[in-house]
Amino acid sequence: GVPEFKGYIDVVVPKTTEFEAFLEEISTRCEMVRNHNVSRKTDNMLKITVDGRMAALDLRLVNPDAKFTKESKVYYCACKVAEIYKKTKSKRSTQLIFCDTSTPKDKFNIYDEMKRLLIEMGVNENEIAYIHDADDSNKKKEKLLAKVRSGEIRVLIGSTSKLGTGVNV
Repeated sequence: GVPEFKGYIDVVVPKTTEFEAFLEEISTRCEMVRNHNVSRKTDNMLKITVDGRMAALDLRLVNPDAKFTKESKVYYCACKVAEIYKKTKSKRSTQLIFCDTSTPKDKFNIYDEMKRLLIEMGVNENEIAYIHDADDSNKKKEKLLAKVRSGEIRVLIGSTSKLGTGVNV
């Protein structure tokens, strides 16, 4: 019963010099693993794949010394969300952002970075929420989702498992 959507747009984010260097690094790591020059406990293809996926999202997830860049998927996403937020202000339309990598925690994470960027771009902080804030109690979750349905919360960020199938907004 999901309506057909014809507005899907691929967005290509250019690689930074730093990301190119990281790709060289993981390529070297792959060769080391393939040639059995490193213990599987030290490095393996699963670790390399996870590092690659995280770095593709934001290099700071694998390198805390990496600097912020506007040439990132998170920045591009924040720009689009802020644009839609402003265009739909009178309707109080809502948006869902799905992120399964780097959920909220005390160190650098995509949820807090997305929220920071959105606030910088003019999105009201009080209109941004994380599905994770509702923990697992049905009462808190229903209260949060009611705020999304009413337009009080206009941007809801969550993982697929917490915000996916069965969430009625």
